Amino acid sequence: MTKENAMSDEDLKAELERLKSENAALKKAQGSTRIKVSDKGGVSVYGLGRFPVTLYKEQWLKLLAMSDEIRSFITANEVQLKSKE
Repeated sequence: MTKENAMSDEDLKAELERLKSENAALKKAQGSTRIKVSDKGGVSVYGLGRFPVTLYKEQWLKLLAMSDEIRSFITANEVQLKSKE
């Protein structure tokens, strides 16, 4: 094995360790909820399910204005609704 190959092996091992650390950090972050601006200018909420929930700001504001109605609906229909947990 040449010195050049040994350096490549070391680089590969270092990259593998970096990727393992990054993967572990991403797994930790999956349990948390975060918000960001989507590529198309919408508001994306991550961490609620497998995919982000993305709406435009007007849609979010309309939904937020309905929060009391949504809570009442959930309470009134508790028996029929399932929980993910």
